[in-house]
Amino acid sequence: MGLSKILEKCCEPKETNRQIGPLFKRWINKGLLGVPVLKLNDFIHTKQNAILDATDNEMQIWALKHVNYSRDKGLDFVGRFNNKYVIGEAKFLTDFGGHQNAQFNDALDTITTKNIDAITVAILDGVLYIPGKNKLYKSITEKYCEYNILSVLVLNEFLFSL
Repeated sequence: MGLSKILEKCCEPKETNRQIGPLFKRWINKGLLGVPVLKLNDFIHTKQNAILDATDNEMQIWALKHVNYSRDKGLDFVGRFNNKYVIGEAKFLTDFGGHQNAQFNDALDTITTKNIDAITVAILDGVLYIPGKNKLYKSITEKYCEYNILSVLVLNEFLFSL
C-alpha cells in the first residue's frame, strides 16, 4: 500500500455503525424517553425511573458493582424502570457479514451473559429486520427470539412496560 492509499484510508469517514454509539447516547441524553437522565451520583441516590448519563466504562463499573455484570466491555445503556435495572448495547447494522456480524455478536454476548441482576437488552436497528435466510434475521427470529432484542423505535414502550 503506497503513501497515497494510506492517506486516502486515513481520511475516510467512520463506518455508520461506528458512529451510532455516540449518536445513541446523544439521543438518550436529550431526555426523549420521558425520564430524567442523571449523572452517576444522582442516579445512585434516587429510586425513581431514570437513565444513567455516564461513559461506557463508568456504566461497566457501575454494572459490575450493582448488577453483577462481568463482561470486560462497557455498556451503551443503563436505566432503572419500575425498580428494575436495565442494561444494554445499542448497534446499527448497515449490512450483512464481516464486521456487522461482530457487532451483532457483541450485543448478543451482553444479553446472553448469565447471572446478571438486571434486564438485558440489545437495541438493534438496521438490516437484521429484513426477512430472509440471512444469519441476522434467522438469529433474531429463531435462536434468540426469547431475548430482549428490539429497535430503538420501541425502546420507550419496552421500558415503560416493565
